Amino acid sequence: MNNFLTEQDIEKMKKEIEYRKAVVRKKRNEEVKEARAHGDLSENYEYKAAKRERGRNEGRIKYLEKMIKTANIIEDNTEDDEVGLGKKVTINFIDDEFTMEYEMVTTMSTDAVNNRISIESPLGKAIYNKKVGEIVEVDAPDGKYSIKVEAIQRI
Repeated sequence: MNNFLTEQDIEKMKKEIEYRKAVVRKKRNEEVKEARAHGDLSENYEYKAAKRERGRNEGRIKYLEKMIKTANIIEDNTEDDEVGLGKKVTINFIDDEFTMEYEMVTTMSTDAVNNRISIESPLGKAIYNKKVGEIVEVDAPDGKYSIKVEAIQRI
């Protein structure tokens, strides 16, 4: 899990870990204690739900800690006219004849639903450092396809 993250991503994760340990962990432990006091644990849904939520919080903490531990710290040194982090890119999918806009982000900020793609994704790797007008072949799990960089805009 070698993720490419910026210093800002690392700081966000550290703050979330701190919050989860200081605030959320205490709250989840109190919920478990309160639910345990309601009697028979074998039929106590509140107790099982509280333990599950406590486990989710601890899992998230471990996940974030591992992300930080295995992170490759990067800086975006691309020029204004090159595809890079924090830029919105308009891509023309040549074979399918349609255009999409994507925001280039690090692993931590990836959100496919909102067209935020990681520079580690097949498309992100292919277009990183490219300029308007360049045609690139993307090597994706479903096969290769060609795209053209139509526009680049700093966000």
